[in-house]
Amino acid sequence: MKIFTDLLHTFQGITVYALAGPSGTGKSFRAKLLAQKYNIEAIIDDGLLIQDDKILAGRSAKREKTYMGAVRAALFDDKSHRDEVAKVLQKMKIKRILILGTSEKMVMKIATRLQLPPPSKIIKIEDIATKEEIETAMRSRQVEGKHVIPVPAIEIKRDYPKIFYNAVRVFLKRGKSKVPVGGNSKVFEKSVVRPEFSKKGRIEISEAALTQMAMHCVVEYDPQIRVKKLSIKTDAQGYRFVITIDIPFGTQLTGKIHNLQSYIIDNIERYTGILIEEVSIIIDKITAQQNQ
Repeated sequence: MKIFTDLLHTFQGITVYALAGPSGTGKSFRAKLLAQKYNIEAIIDDGLLIQDDKILAGRSAKREKTYMGAVRAALFDDKSHRDEVAKVLQKMKIKRILILGTSEKMVMKIATRLQLPPPSKIIKIEDIATKEEIETAMRSRQVEGKHVIPVPAIEIKRDYPKIFYNAVRVFLKRGKSKVPVGGNSKVFEKSVVRPEFSKKGRIEISEAALTQMAMHCVVEYDPQIRVKKLSIKTDAQGYRFVITIDIPFGTQLTGKIHNLQSYIIDNIERYTGILIEEVSIIIDKITAQQNQ
């Protein structure tokens, strides 16, 4: 079914691009620059479908009152939200679209939920912004809680007046950025907002808490599987779990392990809003089945 869906979108001539980078590194600020370079007509950013400086559909993750709520909105976790955007996309004759996300997994998940094909080109933020520009953007996010939405102030003042903070006009000229803008320089207006969740601070989930959640998932999935070791690694892309287990003899290993991986990922992502990049499972021993 997925192959059929991908072929259908290919025949429709839709090309998906993605811009990936950690939160607060300036993706929204540079989205228009990237769109101009690749002649991209529409942008998916933090729950919104944007075209020609207008919000066509969706709701901004920036309006959410909690950080977890913002993550879910950006991922189109709510069915009515993603259906609204998907319907507008189906009506529009868009040939090229840009999806913004904190990782490759996030943009792939957004594309799937909006019934779009996987990105044909994934650009990383460090490819289009200097180290100094990224550091400046991160300081602004961490210290002042400022976020950017790549549409003019009039759009945000109308739809989200409570979070509007300021407007900035950006003049893109040749030689100023790592991405050339072509012969015609342009001026883009972007809106700076301060979401409710940024005023309250974000919620961090400790590795100990995530470990407990993963252990609970294993027990729920199959009480006979024994976890011997569990470690969590974090990087700019997300969380990576490495779980060492003993598993009962007679288990269909491939199917059982793949299903366990999916069960852990789906449950932790559903209840926390974080993205799990991978769950690696190491089978240490095959044990005798316990009598029921």
